[in-house]
Amino acid sequence: MKKVPVNEVKDDLSRYLHEAEKEEIVITRHGKAAGVLIGFASEDEWFEYRLENDPRFLARIARARHSIASGKGAALENREKPRARRKK
Repeated sequence: MKKVPVNEVKDDLSRYLHEAEKEEIVITRHGKAAGVLIGFASEDEWFEYRLENDPRFLARIARARHSIASGKGAALENREKPRARRKK
């Protein structure tokens, strides 16, 4: 993780966005951490970041884990495969 003063980031944001694709950059103000710059090398990385930080998604995962822990749910091996629809 790299630390960079905010005035340097402001002067060359494009460069730091490119660098942030490889590692997070801590932006400092008066020598203290003020924020983090995170870059994404692909759309997939952006999508994963959004999922990992979406409170609705995280709540849904927590509910699913609770449900499984309380004995509800079915193992994938025990699920029936959906049947193909017949064309009329």
